[in-house]
Amino acid sequence: MKTISQYKLIVVSALFLTMFYNFSFIKNIINTYSIENFNFIYIFSILLVLTSLNVFLFTLISSRYTTKPILIAVLIISSFTAYFMDTYHVVIDDSMIRNTFQTDIKESSDLFSLKLLIYLFFLGLLPSFLIYKLDIQYGSFKQELFSKLKILFVSIAIILIILFSFSKFYTSFFREHKPLRYHANPDYWIYSIVKYFAESADAGEVALKEIGKDIKIDENFSNPENKTELIIMVVGEAARADRFSINGYEKETNPLLKKEEIYSFSNFYSCGTSTAESVPCMFSILNKSEYSDKKAKSTENVIDILKHTEHVKVLWKDNNSDSKGVALRTEYENYKDPQNNPICDEVECRDEGMLIGLEKFIEKNKGEDILIVLHQMGNHGPAYYKRYPKEFEKFTPVCKTNQFEKCTSEEISNAYDNAILYTDYFLSKVINFLKPYSKTHETAMFYMSDHGESLGENGIYLHGLPYFMAPKEQKHIPALMWFGEGEIREDIDIEKIPSLLDKKFTHDNLFHTLLGIFEAQTKIYNPNMDILHDIRK
Repeated sequence: MKTISQYKLIVVSALFLTMFYNFSFIKNIINTYSIENFNFIYIFSILLVLTSLNVFLFTLISSRYTTKPILIAVLIISSFTAYFMDTYHVVIDDSMIRNTFQTDIKESSDLFSLKLLIYLFFLGLLPSFLIYKLDIQYGSFKQELFSKLKILFVSIAIILIILFSFSKFYTSFFREHKPLRYHANPDYWIYSIVKYFAESADAGEVALKEIGKDIKIDENFSNPENKTELIIMVVGEAARADRFSINGYEKETNPLLKKEEIYSFSNFYSCGTSTAESVPCMFSILNKSEYSDKKAKSTENVIDILKHTEHVKVLWKDNNSDSKGVALRTEYENYKDPQNNPICDEVECRDEGMLIGLEKFIEKNKGEDILIVLHQMGNHGPAYYKRYPKEFEKFTPVCKTNQFEKCTSEEISNAYDNAILYTDYFLSKVINFLKPYSKTHETAMFYMSDHGESLGENGIYLHGLPYFMAPKEQKHIPALMWFGEGEIREDIDIEKIPSLLDKKFTHDNLFHTLLGIFEAQTKIYNPNMDILHDIRK
């Protein structure tokens, strides 16, 4: 078999990566600059810089024992990255990597397709096999060191010459078009993985900071006539505000909710674009501007604080991947497991199964305030057609594959809307479950999604883009409230709620709103962040 030097292999591999793994990167550059005048030269220079950068990086860590394994790993991972960027137009940043590590195998299986296997075979396995079979010729230590230094010098020289030759262009490129760099494959995912593990290592042994230890509930629990709180908080998944007919969507996606006294906050926004970020953020005291995964893990959330009272009993039921760390210190039940969820079919376990057995928890904690959190599977993509039972397939034709390129925009939209229709049914069941308890408790239901979803607008699908560059569809979420009959309406001036519905709110408001609804007294409660504070009697 023909021999090759490791540095020639590195140069060929870097060129191969630039040419065949960066269609998304190249497409975004062309869409930004267009091929006209001198732009062709600038675009070519970007690709040359990218290739030289990869040559420099691979050469820097090359050796007799590392070159083949590193190149094979990069090619295989980059084939996955290329597929997701080319197909769904997502970027692989540290938030996406965190979400990937926190997603279970069943959810991940929705993303597998024949197209993914083609990418993996031709861009991952086949070139990796060829590299594995290559006979790399190594010189003496002195020869290898000289060759390494020469390649490092040449690659960095090419980068510097290009940057200085087109300094005006690159000043604009780096300052005004930062999102373009997020599509560079493999550079950006390598950077993101290093960042993710660096932050994880820095977190080390997390010491939990207790907050709100001074909390008291403004209720007389010794009075048998006192009605305690029974609040159900539904955390949605990948639902968009503009796909709820009660917010003005032309399709009737909320036929059951429109019959209830529902209050829809139509100007509500998430604090993240992925479940791994949004769910911990929405229950955290940290505002979006100061939120980080490390801070969230090391600081108690609103569920912990309510439990400090010893009079608020909390139950978290999950039909999604998990609570993302929010429910680590409270009672937790996994309803993706058929052993717990009695409403499962051949596709998956359904959200409505989380309502089974709630009456036992309520009876067990009679005389106490209760918060129940139901974490939905909701509209988890891309297999929207799996998210609802067959009888909810009202909008047709439907996209029945996770390969969106095989479906029309109408088919994708219909599958997504049918899943919203099932959420309408589920929330209606939650309300009807609570209604009988309004005689003995102060009842309410809160619903808000963790983030939104792109359905092909500007060629973008799913969610998870960095927040600053994410479209509105991934951030504008539905947020609903329902209040039972009885004493809770003596605390809240229901007639004034409509004055709040168009105001802008975010996940940042949930922490203080939950404290407010339980009439909690603590120094960390900020009434200005409580959505309902101004209309309390």
